[in-house]
Order: sequence, then C-alpha cells, then structure tokens
Amino acid sequence: MGAIAPVSYRRSHPDNKFPALLLPHADECARLFLIVYTTMWELVTMSSEIHCDSLWYGADLVTMRDGKYHILHDGAIAVRDGNIVWIGQRAALPAISATKTVEFDGGIITPGLVDCHTHLVFGGDRSAEFEQRLNGVSYAEIAAQGGGIVSTVKATRDTDEQQLLQQALFRLKPLLAEGVTCVEIKSGYGLTPQSELKMLRVARRLGELLPVEVKTTCLAAHALPPEYAGRADDYIDLVCDTIIPEAAAAGLADAVDAFCEHLAFSPQQVEKVFAAAERAGLPVKLHAEQLSALGGSALAARHHALSADHLEYATEQDAQAMAAAGTVAVLLPGAYYLLRETQCPPIALFRKHQVAMAIASDANPGTSPALSLRLMINMACTLFRLTPEEALAGVTLNAARALGLQHSHGSLESGKVADFVHWPLSRPAELAYWLGGQLPCTVIFRGEVRQ
Repeated sequence: MGAIAPVSYRRSHPDNKFPALLLPHADECARLFLIVYTTMWELVTMSSEIHCDSLWYGADLVTMRDGKYHILHDGAIAVRDGNIVWIGQRAALPAISATKTVEFDGGIITPGLVDCHTHLVFGGDRSAEFEQRLNGVSYAEIAAQGGGIVSTVKATRDTDEQQLLQQALFRLKPLLAEGVTCVEIKSGYGLTPQSELKMLRVARRLGELLPVEVKTTCLAAHALPPEYAGRADDYIDLVCDTIIPEAAAAGLADAVDAFCEHLAFSPQQVEKVFAAAERAGLPVKLHAEQLSALGGSALAARHHALSADHLEYATEQDAQAMAAAGTVAVLLPGAYYLLRETQCPPIALFRKHQVAMAIASDANPGTSPALSLRLMINMACTLFRLTPEEALAGVTLNAARALGLQHSHGSLESGKVADFVHWPLSRPAELAYWLGGQLPCTVIFRGEVRQ
C-alpha cells in the first residue's frame, strides 16, 4: 500500500525542514519526517477513504525515486491541492473518492522535466555570427566587429522589458511542450544594475504567465562589460556591493552564479561574489572548468554550491570535493557540441565518487541555442556515454537537486508536487532514443493538464 504525505505540513513548512535541535542534518530530517508522516497517514487510510481532486492511472510510473527508474507497473497517482497524496500500483489502491479520474491507455508517466541551467532572457540572437564562423570568419574578427557576448549585452541593454519578455516566451514554450515543468533562468547579459534586474524581472514574469515553475539566478559575474575593460576588480565590487544586494532585496534572485574562467573571472574574484551571495542569504552555483582547470568546482564545493556546471576539465580532486559537499555536476552537452569540444566531462570520476549528475539545455545565444531538453538527453548519452537511466535522473531528480528542490520536485513520491508527464512510450529509454520531432505527451502541472 502507498502512503499519504500530509499536505498541511508542506504548506506550513515549505522547505520540509524540522527544527535543527531534533535532527542534525536538514536533508536527513526532511526525509525522516516524510517517512514518519506518510506511515502515520498510511495507517489512517487503512480504515478511511482518501479524498482527492484527481486520480490518474492506466500507465507505468517511472518514479525516479533515488534517481533510479523504480517502475510501478499499472500505477496510480492521487492528487490533492496540487500535490501527490498517494502513489502505488493500481491493484493496491485504498478506498478513494476523486473529483476527477483520468485513465491512460498504456504508456509511461515520468516526473515533470527540470531544466536547471538556461539563459533564456536576452536581446537579439547570434545567428549571423554562427553563419560567419562557418564561412571562415575567426572569433577574433567577429569580436573586433563588435560581435560575441558584447553584441548580446548591447542588444539586451537596448531592449525593453516587454520585448525581452516576448522573445523569452518564444524560447521557453518549446521546452514546455517537451515536458519541462520547472526551469532555471539566469541573468548575465545586462551587466549593469538596471539591466540585470530587468532580466530577472522578465524571468519572474515568465513564471507568472505560463504554467511552469521558474527559479531565477543572478549571474552578473558572467563577463566583463566593455566599459570596465581592464578593471575587473572594480566590476566585481559593483556586483558584490550593488547588483546582488539589490536583486536579493527585490526578491528577484533565488541563487547567485558566476563564470570562473581565464576569459571571465578568477577564483579570487568569484570568492568575493560568493561572499556577497552568502551575506544576501542566497545559495551559489558556478560555471566551472569549461575551458580549463582553474579549481572552480572545488571552490564551489567549499561554499556548498548547489551545482558546478560544464566541468569538461574537472579533476578527480574536484569530483571528490563535490561529492563531499553534495554539489551537483550539471552537464551541458549542447555547448560541448556546438563548440566542437573534444574533452568530455569526467563521467567515470563522477560515478566513482557518486557525484549526482544533472543535464540542462544551457539555452543561450552564443554557445548553445538549444530549445530541446530531450535532445540534450540524447546528447548526454551519445556524447558523454550516460546511460538512459542516468540521463533521465539528470533532467528530473538531480536537476531538482541542482536547484535545491529535491524534496519537492524531480520524482513521483507522496508529498511532492504533482508535476508529471504521460508519454505514449513503452520504455523510459525511448526518451533518450528518438531523435528529431516532438514526442506527443500530456503534461500535468500541479495536478492539472497543462494546455
């Protein structure tokens, strides 16, 4: 028999955290709390009827509990107030009264997909540069013409919020059509207080206009703006003293990110950014080891970062540090593919040290104009040699973990949000197998079919 997690607990304790004086570790206590309460509610349901808003059945449930398939054949999901209150095999259903029942004709149900690293808000595009490069124009020549990230910064600064919103809606909708129910969106193309906050406001607005959960990340330390050429430390002071505090005070940022690389910012400068984030009460993430080994991922681990992203040049020491800190390795195969990289992230080391691996689109105008998370699943398997099970975990539970949402998102379990997707497929590996086109799917967001 399955179990009910009390929705009232989730409402009054949204972070699923129990007082620290009772249990020492927040993750562990949240899990134990759910076990105790679901067991109590299971005993209640043995003698009473479950009332729910909707009951979904007629498909195999790919639960992704603990990052594994854990398939429940001919499963059922009961939903109340946008949360899963019972899940199990249909044969084990207790007495249930549902306002609405939905029966599928076979297929599989997965958790809603989570795209945990995107740059969806920006002005213009760089398709002209893409064509120039393929016609033999060098990066240096493009930059000398005002191209590269500088062109995106200028376009973003010059574009008003409404236009940025319309452009971002165009990019986000294809991801939602493929089953994405939660997405992270970064700033980082404004590089002034006004433009960075503008980007974050647009990202927040996307979550208000569309049925998707949006988590925002302040990435002001993404690149050096042209007006600060030769004055990187001065720009970092602006980021730390003005942009991060203002974003936090306005409630516009859920996390802070930075780009640690020779062409961006040094580990010492990133340390300052992380200190500012910690003063603002925001968790951190980091673009690290994409083009060289600077020790950024170990730096991220020292600050208990939610994730370190890219990681083509990460070392075994980096992997060990990330494992100890619980920092997720976010793999971005789209950028690897477009840049024609030859150095793969150290997947074997991440497996050896049990570093959770997530996958994201990295949707951005320069190095990954990717609007398909499902294509990234295939690329992670074919380019990085992840298994289909690892890849699905990478866009569900581990992606949720990279956003600090592992207790509420990313798997089909009692007490978690009712975000799931029905696919007319026979096996979950098909999500990694099929290339091109859009697989038909039914997306359920907070217990309602998303139109």
